Amino acid sequence: MGIQDTMLTDELNTRFAVPGLRFETGRGGLTRAVVQTPLAEGELYLHGAHVTAWAPRGHAAVLWLSESSHFEKGKPIRGGVPICFPWFGPHSNDPSAPAHGFARLAGWNVASTHAMDGGAIVLELETTIESFAMRYRVEFGSELKLALATHLPTSVDRSATFEDALHTYFSVSDVRSISIHGLENASYLDKVDGAQLKSAATFPIAFSGETDRVYLHTLSDCSLIDVGSQRSIRVAKSGSRSTVVWNPWIDKSKRMADFGDEEWRSMVCIETANVDGNRIELAPGQTHETSAIISVSKLD
Repeated sequence: MGIQDTMLTDELNTRFAVPGLRFETGRGGLTRAVVQTPLAEGELYLHGAHVTAWAPRGHAAVLWLSESSHFEKGKPIRGGVPICFPWFGPHSNDPSAPAHGFARLAGWNVASTHAMDGGAIVLELETTIESFAMRYRVEFGSELKLALATHLPTSVDRSATFEDALHTYFSVSDVRSISIHGLENASYLDKVDGAQLKSAATFPIAFSGETDRVYLHTLSDCSLIDVGSQRSIRVAKSGSRSTVVWNPWIDKSKRMADFGDEEWRSMVCIETANVDGNRIELAPGQTHETSAIISVSKLD
C-alpha cells in the first residue's frame, strides 16, 4: 500500500466513516468502503463505484464475484454490480472505446455517507462526454438499494442520449437448475442468435446454454428461484425499461481472461437497464434515475 493510498483512506475515514461503514485499501491497492451492520455486510470499490459484496444477516452472499477478476486501474471488476454507462456493450462507432462505457473504469468521489439502519454511501462522477453529472446512492441493509441518477446540466445547449445498466451478477447454486420469473410477456433481442428480435416466451427463463437476452419495453420486477440454495432473489426496479439476462456458459467462459473456466455454473446476471430502443434522452436541466431494490428470502 503506497503513501498516497494510506492518505486517501485516512482522509476518507476522517471525513466519511460512520458507525458500520469504514474505508480501507482493498485488492490491487484500490480503495473500498466496507459495511458491517446488524442488518448486512457489504463492500463497494470507488473504482467504478463497484458494489462487490452484499449479504443480509442470516443469508449467504447474494452477489457473485469471479476469482479471476482484475483489481487494477483501467480494467473493470468482474462480478458484483458494474455500472454500464453511457453505452452498453461495444461502442457503436469506436471499436477502441471500452466495452460498456467508462463509468465502471472511473474513480468516483465520495459525496456523503449515512449510518441509517444499515450503511449508505453516495458517490459522484463528473463526465467529459456530454458533461453528464452522475450521482449513485447505495444502501446496504436487509435490502440492497441502488439508485443511479444522471443529470444533464443547463449549460449544455442540446439534448443528449445514453444507455445505462446496473449489471448485477448473482450467486447461484447451479445455473442449470434455476429459473427467472417476471419476463414471460416481454419480447427480447437474442444476442446469441444474431440479435434477432424474438417474441415473448410465455414461460419462466431456464438455462441450457449460453444466454444473452435484452428484454425490451418491460417495467416488470424479476424473481430468481434457486431451489439448490433454497432461496428466492427479487429484483424490483424503476426508471428502467430493459432487463438483460446473461450467462456465458462453457466456451465463452474459457475465452475470458477474468472469468474462471468453470465459474459459469455459479452465476447469472439480471441487469436493470435502459438499452437499445430504450435508451434515455435528456434535455438540458433534466435528470433520469435508474434504480433497483434487491431482496432475498428463503423458499418455503
